[in-house]
Amino acid sequence: MQAALFYIFAALTLICGFLVIANPFSRNPVTSAMFLVLTIASLAGLFVLLHAFFLAAVQVLVYAGAVMVLFLFVIMLLDLKAEERRKIKSLGVIGGLVSVGAILAIFLKSLQNTSLGAESIPSLEGATIPLGKLLFTRYLLPFEIVSVLLLVAMVGVVLLSKKDLK
Repeated sequence: MQAALFYIFAALTLICGFLVIANPFSRNPVTSAMFLVLTIASLAGLFVLLHAFFLAAVQVLVYAGAVMVLFLFVIMLLDLKAEERRKIKSLGVIGGLVSVGAILAIFLKSLQNTSLGAESIPSLEGATIPLGKLLFTRYLLPFEIVSVLLLVAMVGVVLLSKKDLK
Protein backbone atom coordinates (compact mmCIF):
# COMPACT_ATOMS: atom_id res chain seq x y z
CA MET A 1 0.00 0.00 0.00
CA GLN A 2 2.82 2.41 0.87
CA ALA A 3 4.54 1.84 -2.50
CA ALA A 4 1.30 2.50 -4.37
CA LEU A 5 0.71 5.72 -2.42
CA PHE A 6 4.28 6.80 -3.14
CA TYR A 7 3.77 6.37 -6.89
CA ILE A 8 0.43 8.18 -6.76
CA PHE A 9 1.81 11.16 -4.80
CA ALA A 10 5.00 11.26 -6.91
CA ALA A 11 2.98 11.24 -10.15
CA LEU A 12 0.65 13.95 -8.84
CA THR A 13 3.63 16.07 -7.79
CA LEU A 14 5.29 15.79 -11.20
CA ILE A 15 2.10 16.36 -13.20
CA CYS A 16 0.96 19.35 -11.15
CA GLY A 17 4.49 20.78 -11.15
CA PHE A 18 4.55 20.56 -14.95
CA LEU A 19 1.12 22.20 -15.15
CA VAL A 20 2.36 25.14 -13.06
CA ILE A 21 4.75 26.07 -15.86
CA ALA A 22 3.12 24.75 -19.03
CA ASN A 23 -0.59 25.11 -18.40
CA PRO A 24 -2.59 24.13 -21.51
CA PHE A 25 -5.95 24.81 -19.83
CA SER A 26 -5.67 28.53 -19.21
CA ARG A 27 -3.20 31.41 -19.57
CA ASN A 28 -4.42 32.84 -16.28
CA PRO A 29 -1.63 32.89 -13.66
CA VAL A 30 -4.16 32.12 -10.90
CA THR A 31 -4.67 28.68 -12.47
CA SER A 32 -0.93 28.07 -12.31
CA ALA A 33 -0.92 29.15 -8.65
CA MET A 34 -3.68 26.63 -7.89
CA PHE A 35 -1.64 23.88 -9.56
CA LEU A 36 1.24 24.94 -7.31
CA VAL A 37 -1.02 24.40 -4.28
CA LEU A 38 -1.77 20.88 -5.55
CA THR A 39 1.97 20.26 -6.02
CA ILE A 40 2.66 21.36 -2.46
CA ALA A 41 -0.15 19.15 -1.11
CA SER A 42 1.25 16.16 -3.01
CA LEU A 43 4.68 16.83 -1.53
CA ALA A 44 3.10 16.89 1.92
CA GLY A 45 1.68 13.44 1.18
CA LEU A 46 5.20 12.23 0.35
CA PHE A 47 6.45 13.65 3.66
CA VAL A 48 3.70 11.74 5.50
CA LEU A 49 4.85 8.53 3.80
CA LEU A 50 8.36 9.25 5.12
CA HIS A 51 6.91 9.63 8.67
CA ALA A 52 7.96 13.30 8.68
CA PHE A 53 4.65 14.60 10.00
CA PHE A 54 6.08 17.93 11.14
CA LEU A 55 7.47 18.68 7.67
CA ALA A 56 4.15 17.71 6.09
CA ALA A 57 2.27 20.07 8.40
CA VAL A 58 4.75 22.89 7.75
CA GLN A 59 4.51 22.22 4.01
CA VAL A 60 0.74 22.64 4.08
CA LEU A 61 0.50 25.49 6.58
CA VAL A 62 3.40 27.65 5.48
CA TYR A 63 3.69 27.02 1.76
CA ALA A 64 0.17 26.07 0.69
CA GLY A 65 -1.29 28.60 3.09
CA ALA A 66 0.79 31.70 3.70
CA VAL A 67 3.12 31.71 0.69
CA MET A 68 0.34 31.01 -1.78
CA VAL A 69 -1.74 33.85 -0.34
CA LEU A 70 1.27 36.12 -0.89
CA PHE A 71 1.65 34.83 -4.47
CA LEU A 72 -2.02 35.45 -5.18
CA PHE A 73 -1.81 39.00 -3.81
CA VAL A 74 1.17 39.69 -6.09
CA ILE A 75 -0.63 38.17 -9.09
CA MET A 76 -3.65 40.34 -8.41
CA LEU A 77 -1.48 43.47 -7.99
CA LEU A 78 0.30 43.00 -11.31
CA ASP A 79 -1.16 44.80 -14.29
CA LEU A 80 -1.52 41.79 -16.59
CA LYS A 81 -2.45 43.87 -19.63
CA ALA A 82 0.81 45.80 -19.34
CA GLU A 83 2.72 42.57 -18.86
CA GLU A 84 1.41 41.18 -22.14
CA ARG A 85 2.72 44.22 -24.05
CA ARG A 86 6.15 44.23 -22.42
CA LYS A 87 9.10 43.34 -24.65
CA ILE A 88 11.49 40.64 -23.53
CA LYS A 89 14.96 42.05 -22.87
CA SER A 90 17.77 39.82 -24.14
CA LEU A 91 20.13 40.90 -21.36
CA GLY A 92 17.61 39.72 -18.75
CA VAL A 93 17.19 36.37 -20.49
CA ILE A 94 20.96 35.89 -20.71
CA GLY A 95 21.37 36.83 -17.03
CA GLY A 96 18.62 34.39 -16.05
CA LEU A 97 20.19 31.57 -18.06
CA VAL A 98 23.61 32.25 -16.54
CA SER A 99 22.19 32.22 -13.00
CA VAL A 100 20.23 29.00 -13.63
CA GLY A 101 23.38 27.43 -15.09
CA ALA A 102 25.40 28.48 -12.03
CA ILE A 103 22.83 27.04 -9.62
CA LEU A 104 22.70 23.82 -11.66
CA ALA A 105 26.51 23.57 -11.64
CA ILE A 106 26.62 24.04 -7.85
CA PHE A 107 23.90 21.41 -7.44
CA LEU A 108 25.69 18.88 -9.66
CA LYS A 109 29.03 19.55 -7.93
CA SER A 110 27.51 18.99 -4.49
CA LEU A 111 25.73 15.87 -5.75
CA GLN A 112 29.03 14.52 -7.11
CA ASN A 113 30.80 15.09 -3.78
CA THR A 114 28.25 13.22 -1.68
CA SER A 115 28.51 9.54 -0.95
CA LEU A 116 25.36 7.51 -0.51
CA GLY A 117 24.94 5.71 2.80
CA ALA A 118 27.81 7.53 4.52
CA GLU A 119 25.63 10.18 6.16
CA SER A 120 24.30 9.85 9.65
CA ILE A 121 20.55 9.43 9.64
CA PRO A 122 18.62 10.87 12.60
CA SER A 123 17.72 8.10 15.02
CA LEU A 124 14.05 8.98 15.49
CA GLU A 125 11.75 8.91 12.49
CA GLY A 126 10.10 12.26 11.90
CA ALA A 127 11.56 13.84 15.05
CA THR A 128 12.22 17.56 14.83
CA ILE A 129 15.22 17.85 17.17
CA PRO A 130 17.60 15.64 15.11
CA LEU A 131 16.31 17.30 11.95
CA GLY A 132 17.04 20.77 13.35
CA LYS A 133 20.51 19.77 14.53
CA LEU A 134 21.33 18.28 11.14
CA LEU A 135 19.91 21.28 9.30
CA PHE A 136 21.78 23.91 11.32
CA THR A 137 25.11 22.06 11.60
CA ARG A 138 25.88 19.97 8.52
CA TYR A 139 23.56 21.71 6.03
CA LEU A 140 23.88 25.31 7.24
CA LEU A 141 25.40 26.69 4.02
CA PRO A 142 22.71 25.25 1.68
CA PHE A 143 20.06 26.48 4.12
CA GLU A 144 21.48 30.01 4.00
CA ILE A 145 21.81 29.90 0.20
CA VAL A 146 18.12 29.01 -0.09
CA SER A 147 17.18 31.84 2.27
CA VAL A 148 19.17 34.38 0.22
CA LEU A 149 17.60 33.01 -2.97
CA LEU A 150 14.13 33.51 -1.48
CA LEU A 151 15.06 37.05 -0.45
CA VAL A 152 16.19 37.84 -4.01
CA ALA A 153 12.92 36.38 -5.34
CA MET A 154 10.90 38.61 -3.00
CA VAL A 155 12.83 41.70 -4.10
CA GLY A 156 12.19 40.69 -7.72
CA VAL A 157 8.47 40.39 -7.05
CA VAL A 158 8.40 43.85 -5.49
CA LEU A 159 10.24 45.31 -8.51
CA LEU A 160 7.89 43.56 -10.94
CA SER A 161 4.78 44.76 -9.18
CA LYS A 162 5.98 48.38 -9.04
CA LYS A 163 4.05 50.71 -11.32
CA ASP A 164 5.98 52.91 -13.75
CA LEU A 165 5.45 56.57 -12.87
CA LYS A 166 5.44 58.44 -16.16
